[in-house]
Amino acid sequence: MKTMPTIRQYADATDRIQVVELWRNVFGYETAHNEPNLAISKKIAINDGLFFVAVENEAIAGTIMAGYDGHRGWLYSVAVDPGKRLHGLGSALVHHAEKALAELGCMKVNLQLLDTNEATAAFYKSIGYAVEPRVSMGKLL
Repeated sequence: MKTMPTIRQYADATDRIQVVELWRNVFGYETAHNEPNLAISKKIAINDGLFFVAVENEAIAGTIMAGYDGHRGWLYSVAVDPGKRLHGLGSALVHHAEKALAELGCMKVNLQLLDTNEATAAFYKSIGYAVEPRVSMGKLL
């Protein structure tokens, strides 16, 4: 039986290069505000302890970032190495972040994904998330 990778807080000195590589592989990134190094630098600057990596044999197998503003929690950058999918790692990462958010007093978690991303929507539905009738709006600053 295969063991699940260990989930721990992100450590910039040892994790950045592998996380950037994983995110570029999984997400692609077409816009400058999503550039992995920029996203990582901005996340670690706030030092909220809500950036986690899954590690197996010193290799990053997955990531998740969470955010909490005192009202709602958010999930971001949930990524699992394509070769490690379908073994529960994505669910374990989400549950780990949910637990961390709950410990901060968070009562509701939101996330966003492209409406064309049916496989990811199916994953989230399988772990209890539901599509809510909302309009998501954004503005680049």
